[in-house]
Amino acid sequence: MFKNFKDLFDHVVRELDPNTQDAPDPQALQLATAVLLVEVMRADPDQDARETDAVLQALQRKFGLPAEAVAALLERATDTSRTSNDYYQFTSVLNEQLSHPQKIAVVEAMWTVAYANDHLDVHENAVIYKVAGLLYVTHGEYIAAKMRAKEAVAGTTD
Repeated sequence: MFKNFKDLFDHVVRELDPNTQDAPDPQALQLATAVLLVEVMRADPDQDARETDAVLQALQRKFGLPAEAVAALLERATDTSRTSNDYYQFTSVLNEQLSHPQKIAVVEAMWTVAYANDHLDVHENAVIYKVAGLLYVTHGEYIAAKMRAKEAVAGTTD
């Protein structure tokens, strides 16, 4: 009985000790971010190559991976996106591993994907709104990210 109590106590102490927490998993972070970007792309019924390019560029910028690795990540994210049934499994990874400004940057990247084909679909908007809420991004930050992405995309097409 005392052994069980000691095991339980040791387990609780390990859980509360920040030095024993799991180290951040860069692959999980990369996949979670990629899946959320793919979800925006998939929400658009008029999806085209510009959105795919926007996802690839966002991933390359965020993670500094070579083009081949980014393409493989996009393929894995697309497969994962097709079989997932919620956003929480991905946003929880981001909430654990990213700072608040980094989460806002992910939301901004999602907006960039949505605006890549010069048309914002209502379904894209709904995906980003839901994810922003799960990432604890305020409405003001959500709108500011939207405006920055819209201006950035408009600046590349001029």
